[in-house]
Amino acid sequence: MGLFDSLRRKGRPGTLRRASDRDAQHLEEWASTRRGVEAYVEPRTTVTETTVVLVAHDGEWTRRRIGSLDAAQNFGRKRGIPVYEVAKTGYPKRMREYTQRQKRAQS
Repeated sequence: MGLFDSLRRKGRPGTLRRASDRDAQHLEEWASTRRGVEAYVEPRTTVTETTVVLVAHDGEWTRRRIGSLDAAQNFGRKRGIPVYEVAKTGYPKRMREYTQRQKRAQS
């Protein structure tokens, strides 16, 4: 094993990392510790797999990979979380406002 082998991308070049158990665990924990959570599914692109953005009542958000739109809908159904497709609805205003507040607080 070379000195920089651990820094190299795992898997074959050009392959996308799939959703992992760690991704699912993060989404579970995040959703269970916030209120008013909604899910916004981002479609797969040439660079990333399907992702889901969870947005809480105050606009706080997190993003992780998820297997598919169906997987996101199942996730939401089990937890009573509404699921939207970003391509159809866009992101909620409170998410943008939260991000702006965070940037101002860091300045």
